[in-house]
Amino acid sequence: MKNLSHITAAILAGGLGTRLRPMVADCPKVLAEVGGRPFIFYLLDQLATVRVRQVVLCTGYLAQQVRDTLGETYGPLNLLYSQEPSPLGTGGALRFALPMLQSETVLVLNGDSFCEANLRAFCLVHRLRRAKVTLLLAEVADTGRFGWVELDGEGRIIGFREKGKALGGGWVNGGVYLINRSFLESIPPQETVSLEQDLFPAWIGRGLYGFRSQGRFIDIGIPESLAGAESFFHQENRV
Repeated sequence: MKNLSHITAAILAGGLGTRLRPMVADCPKVLAEVGGRPFIFYLLDQLATVRVRQVVLCTGYLAQQVRDTLGETYGPLNLLYSQEPSPLGTGGALRFALPMLQSETVLVLNGDSFCEANLRAFCLVHRLRRAKVTLLLAEVADTGRFGWVELDGEGRIIGFREKGKALGGGWVNGGVYLINRSFLESIPPQETVSLEQDLFPAWIGRGLYGFRSQGRFIDIGIPESLAGAESFFHQENRV
């Protein structure tokens, strides 16, 4: 699989960023400055590298700022905007954006995390497994903040351990997903639904897989991790 031009990508960019307010007041979390540029630029660069062409921004809080910053294109990427009328959660936001998500498999990225990964291999394995949903997994030294994803020997996800209850290192949700359109269609419209809390656990045993990535991972959801993001991307550029 040489490129992903046939896949529509969606970035979940509607979060309130409550914990980051002291650092990014009056600014959507995806526009938090990292290394002199908005965080979301790094996600868009990652998509452009694998030749994705269409990206839907699922916006909510301060949505107009996101549109004003990005416009209609970013390099080779065509940008569309799906602004939820009220907070719908990560699952509800995707369901609301469904008319814009044209491909049979949708590549979804959380707007507040970044995971180094071979996205071509990610898509290829999803297709070969005939998976319905595949989560990109990142290995971290402390899973307590994220929760732990449990897999069987075939790569199927068999359980999630809650945040704060998992100790030590392990595999966590890397914030990147491949979701077949039929599963997005099954999400109740106009309802507030979370991918992580509601849908992924309910989809266990229905074609839900994990893909282990060896790349580094960062989540800017708390001030401490946002403060370390510039060195994260500086190190990436040096590799």
